[in-house]
Amino acid sequence: MVRGGAGIFRLAAIDLDGTLLRSDGTIGERTKRAIRDTTLDIVLVTARGPMTMHAIAAELGVGGSAICSNGALVFDLASRTTVRQRLLETEVALHLVHELRERLPGIRFAVEHEGFAHEPGFSAWDWTPPPGTRVADVVELLADPATKLILRHADHETVAIQDLAREIVGEGLTVVASGSEAVEVTAAGVNKATAVAELGVPPEEVIAFGDYPNDIPMLTWAGRGVAMGNAHADVLAIADEVTATNDEDGVALVLERLAG
Repeated sequence: MVRGGAGIFRLAAIDLDGTLLRSDGTIGERTKRAIRDTTLDIVLVTARGPMTMHAIAAELGVGGSAICSNGALVFDLASRTTVRQRLLETEVALHLVHELRERLPGIRFAVEHEGFAHEPGFSAWDWTPPPGTRVADVVELLADPATKLILRHADHETVAIQDLAREIVGEGLTVVASGSEAVEVTAAGVNKATAVAELGVPPEEVIAFGDYPNDIPMLTWAGRGVAMGNAHADVLAIADEVTATNDEDGVALVLERLAG
């Protein structure tokens, strides 16, 4: 297949927030129908942890594996068990924490694995963690296995936090701004593309959908990378195709076309 061509696809790798989900977090009825009717295998690929995946997958009628935490964790939706995980190296993550606290006083942290925990004062995504969520200093939280460290500062843009964190850790960790709310840190070499590749489907048989720079590795790896109409400029620049926005069922439009 020629890169970006029409192709015959077996798998659709689809980001959630800003892509499959509307701006209010719901899923359009047209998108639900397109997901149900497609003959492609569907894999949901998200920066989210697995906590909220079950309800979304059930609403879509999607089974199999979901790729979470920007590729650090692969979760089996049927058994609700972890298939594969790439844990943070504790010493490297703690080094980043201490450096950021010194250089950005007031920064707050959260930690994600199969569940979510956070420091006092951490708040992002206009989301309230469920009752019983663990709250403690990040140094204490990182004593347990973690796939993702989340950075948030009320007075600094995420891109500035991202750039500083990358300066501190170099290639020792993967650092991405996953939107305007927070910066997310995973183990070195972790991204959505590597996780999708491990599913064993050749890239020329994969079509991928995304909207934000953390989706770029997946969109450029796949045989066809589709950017949403609402996508970040960097994503629009590398995409093979631009569809309608997430609020206009852009994913559904492409899946319907592929179905003829």
